[in-house]
Amino acid sequence: MYKLLIRPILFWFDPEEVHHFSFSFIKFICKIPFFPSIFKSIYEVKDVRLEREVFGLKFKNPVGLAAGFDKDAKCYKELSNFGFGFIEIGTLTPKPQDGNPKKRLFRLKKDSAIINRMGFNNAGVDEAVIRLKKNKSILIGGNIGKNKITENENATSDYLICFETLFDYVNYFVVNVSSPNTPNLRALQDKEPLTALLQTLQNENLAKPKPKPILLKIAPDLTDEQLLDIIDIVNETKIAGVIATNTTISKDNLISENKLQTGGLSGKPLAKRSTEVIRFLFEKSNKAFPIIGVGGIHSAEDAIEKLNAGASLVQLYTGFIYEGPKLVKEINRKILENSL
Repeated sequence: MYKLLIRPILFWFDPEEVHHFSFSFIKFICKIPFFPSIFKSIYEVKDVRLEREVFGLKFKNPVGLAAGFDKDAKCYKELSNFGFGFIEIGTLTPKPQDGNPKKRLFRLKKDSAIINRMGFNNAGVDEAVIRLKKNKSILIGGNIGKNKITENENATSDYLICFETLFDYVNYFVVNVSSPNTPNLRALQDKEPLTALLQTLQNENLAKPKPKPILLKIAPDLTDEQLLDIIDIVNETKIAGVIATNTTISKDNLISENKLQTGGLSGKPLAKRSTEVIRFLFEKSNKAFPIIGVGGIHSAEDAIEKLNAGASLVQLYTGFIYEGPKLVKEINRKILENSL
């Protein structure tokens, strides 16, 4: 129904406007008695064999919603009704920011992809906390970044502010230094500044009575040498793991009319490279840390491929937009069929 009826209608309109409309509609319909239960009965797959314990947390299933979809934690409760095992909110910054000028979100329908140059648009970490205080049982990841106006040499302070503000309201953290849409942000992926940033956050974390997992989200555009540096950094700082990968700046072999837009590319064209990065990290690190696989998952088979490459969990974003909520159910069922 989604691909035959709902998606064609939604795809007639501007993607960012559709996103806001969809949130309003989902929140409205989930206020109607019994509808949340109906959604769960349709999309949720309950089976103890799907449960995963990763970096000390128990996930009811290994399929999550990636950061960027619910930046401000406005709809995490309602979205969880579609069968996700966890929801990652953000990227959040200390101060609210509008992000880059519109138009900044583009569908590449012929490539089953999206290009975005949103620029960490969000209402600020304090606003998100107000909504997260209402959470009772949903496993939440907090994806954190720096404000655009903050120079790289002061970036650590922004990440610390977000970390401290969110600490009591999320289950794990994701340090985002890999978005291509904030000027110079990816420079923080270099070994020296990244080690310093992660070590500072980890020191603050370990000073807490109950530390929480910190993960690093990396770009798919890193070289093998840079990926080896990532392995060294994770081992040195002893953070919990890696999310592979963010969007790519590579626009090779695209056929859609929006292929020349600047920004990060997500969707099917990213699938192969994302899986390559997962496999490289998994094998070269000798399985030293968990990996969350994200990028180009548009089918159950895509998810299985990432799990077989070494991912402990997977996340959806563009595939969820193109394929609809049934994708979550299909992946969980395929995992059970494959006894993964």
